[in-house]
Amino acid sequence: MKGRVWILTAAASALALLAGGYIFWARQPGTAAGAPVTLDGLTYLSAGSGTANGKVTRGDGGSRTVSGLACTRFYSAGGTGLCLRPEHGAVTRYHAIVLDRNLKERRRVELPGAPSRARVSAGGHLAAWTVFVAGDSYLASGLSTRTGIADLRTGQVIASLEELPLYRDGARVTAVDVNYWGVTFAADEDAFYVSVKTGDVVYLAKGSLRARRMDILRGNAECPSLSPDGTRVAYKKRVRGGEAPWRFHVLDLASGRETPLAETASVDDQIAWLDPDTLMYAKVRGDTSDVWSVPADGSGAPRLLVKDAFSPAPPEDAP
Repeated sequence: MKGRVWILTAAASALALLAGGYIFWARQPGTAAGAPVTLDGLTYLSAGSGTANGKVTRGDGGSRTVSGLACTRFYSAGGTGLCLRPEHGAVTRYHAIVLDRNLKERRRVELPGAPSRARVSAGGHLAAWTVFVAGDSYLASGLSTRTGIADLRTGQVIASLEELPLYRDGARVTAVDVNYWGVTFAADEDAFYVSVKTGDVVYLAKGSLRARRMDILRGNAECPSLSPDGTRVAYKKRVRGGEAPWRFHVLDLASGRETPLAETASVDDQIAWLDPDTLMYAKVRGDTSDVWSVPADGSGAPRLLVKDAFSPAPPEDAP
């Protein structure tokens, strides 16, 4: 019965989006930022006194420029930014706001729940988001997420990845309790990887937008992040029980070999590639968080990258 209620809720949300005739995808007036922040360097959200919302910021630990744009989650690539944020009023509404290189608003998508993950493809043409529609963490027993993808070239939106069929060992998965979260895109802007949970197992799945299907690859892999060269996937893996279960690993896609990273603390974040040899992530510190980096080959030790920051995106070359 619980699964049936969840499906009806998901269907109602999807129909509500469709009933609007994609009005939510229409162009919005430009949104001016505060300070002149662009997407040409390391960008992230300044944590301040918490991580519920932060201002889009550019710079390293020694120098930063803070914009006037607040987001709950943020990511950028290929000259495109993605800001997930609530709009408070009589009823709180959530949006995914697509930004240009100068943080001017291009489009927005209304979301069915509280923001959790954001990603943009390397070419800047695809955007993905994950929201919570029940529960408030990946440890919640009532976890229910909704993950969508937008093609910024055509305006086409997949409101929920549940629209695409999922296969395991060639057989279609028909379970009613499927949840997706944490998309990462390949350079061809067609293939993507995502976490999917059914039963009590979280799997790594690979999808194709053109083929409109997903295939399960392996178990125990959450919030994946594909390397710039497309040969490795980093993710958090459950290695113990309790409230601190995860450790970051990197999977070599060709050999299937997993490498645990030097960060031994349990970190609940979608790790990101700073460069081909280095990963970065937000690590909670009291009522704030900091961005750390760690070598992708399992060597070395974690290094503080930016204090009072979260939701980092790698530097881009200026046009």
